[in-house]
Amino acid sequence: MRSVVRLLLLSTLFALAAGCASQKEVEVLPEQTYYENAREAMNSGNFNEAEQNLDALETYYPFGRYAEQAQLDLIFARYQNLDLEGSRAAADRFMRLNPQSEHLDYALYMRGLASYNLDLGLATRYFPVDAAARNPGEQLQAFRDFSQLLNRFPDSEYALDARQRMIAIRNRMAELELHAARYYIKREAYVAANNRARYVVENYPSSPSVEEALMIMADTFRFLELKKGANDAIATLRKNFPNSDAFNENGEYESDLLRRQNRSLTNVVTFGLMGDE
Repeated sequence: MRSVVRLLLLSTLFALAAGCASQKEVEVLPEQTYYENAREAMNSGNFNEAEQNLDALETYYPFGRYAEQAQLDLIFARYQNLDLEGSRAAADRFMRLNPQSEHLDYALYMRGLASYNLDLGLATRYFPVDAAARNPGEQLQAFRDFSQLLNRFPDSEYALDARQRMIAIRNRMAELELHAARYYIKREAYVAANNRARYVVENYPSSPSVEEALMIMADTFRFLELKKGANDAIATLRKNFPNSDAFNENGEYESDLLRRQNRSLTNVVTFGLMGDE
């Protein structure tokens, strides 16, 4: 029995050793082959295969003739594979290894683009998620990346899109503040709501959220019996948004924003109570 056991153990060890040896035997392809395979895969939309070839190219030929282009392609391939953090890391690596490259603007742009989409994620692509209600997180990092791109490479072919995305980020941040203001109104925390609205007016004056922010300021000032603040907010609203729905046909300010927000909270509570019955 002992001899049988020994034979079984030896055969198992030999099998394991053979398996390890076969795993170690990895065929290394020529540098150009990896690069051409990656380009062909990218052209056909197979970014998974492209990434595998680009990773192999960087592993076996880190200083080869295709090294810089492979690093750039890897940024894009990971982005297309929805590996946004990986794409951003690849962009950081490219900028660290190639500080004088003529493609630094592209790396900066892609890093900003990855951060820009990190907060949105897959949920907003397939489900009705309000992006403005989400934590801004990486949006500020994206804003910094795009800002750096515009400062360092104002004539870059990516500058126009970066500028538009910076505007979108500002608008999203403003809407996030409004979302918080509405939340406070529903809970009758009118001072907090007023502070949030005032922050929008002072920090995002060109955003579409300013009109509603001024209405919130006017209504909350009125509720708090601060007439000067309310009158100033209404005057600013009239000057910048003369056609606002807050004004009636006679040009008089009429807003039931606080009532509408509180009514929506009542509906939620009522619906919840009915559901518990």
